Amino acid sequence: MEITYRFDTTPETEIIIELYNSSGINRPTDEKERIAKMYANSNLIVTAWDNSKLVGISRSLTDFCYCCYLSDLAVRKEYQNVGIGKKLIALTKEIIGDQTMLLLLSAPAAMDYYPKIHFQKVENGFIIKRKK
Repeated sequence: MEITYRFDTTPETEIIIELYNSSGINRPTDEKERIAKMYANSNLIVTAWDNSKLVGISRSLTDFCYCCYLSDLAVRKEYQNVGIGKKLIALTKEIIGDQTMLLLLSAPAAMDYYPKIHFQKVENGFIIKRKK
């Protein structure tokens, strides 16, 4: 398996939804327009491909100089545990540079994953949750 990574494309919404559904990530995949809007308003998207099949995606919002919010990290279940998610994060970090903080909110099921790839848990955060 040879995975290629791209920064120059945003996959079609249907392909992203299919990836999300196959990865286990909890996103509103029954709302195609919402998913499309999420990507239209993101400015750093890194994708992982097995030939023409989308197998992983990282979606972020960033100013490229101070902060970056990694909003989505999804890898197809059958491609998980081979380093694709870690590589998507590494490429995101490479693009944003050393002066930029990388921040994310973890799904409960992934809380043990992020410390393994050098994320530090923060205790000084606050949130106003979405209603839907």
